[in-house]
Amino acid sequence: MKNSEKITAKSAPKPVGLYPHARRVGNLLFLSGIGPRDPETDEVPGLKRSVNGNFIEFDFEAQCHAVFQNVGRVLNDAGAGWDSLVDVTVFLVNMERDFHTYNRIYAEYFKDNQPCRTTVGITALPTPIAIELKCVAVVG
Repeated sequence: MKNSEKITAKSAPKPVGLYPHARRVGNLLFLSGIGPRDPETDEVPGLKRSVNGNFIEFDFEAQCHAVFQNVGRVLNDAGAGWDSLVDVTVFLVNMERDFHTYNRIYAEYFKDNQPCRTTVGITALPTPIAIELKCVAVVG
């Protein structure tokens, strides 16, 4: 695509499909959906499963912190930061259970910069995660 730069963030978890971490077009930076997977182990923080794949432990708070850290990694690797964010779309697989926890933790990370925000309840994500963020930032 002309006038578009693909961004691969070396410090973030690898994408689970054929897409970049972000794409810069002019002074806009569009982040692909970012989840909470650990960049080194590819594990989901706070999630433990039995050998049969059943959930043994689930820590949504750990996933929230991890997803915000991963967004920060992509922003940093793209030459941006938290204050660059102008729009955040959040996908939660269980709005009723997780919204209040997510909203509290979101306030910790975004107290100084308050981008526009949309929170959407969905039934599933492609991997066993409970939260994903899609962000837009202004850079340069």
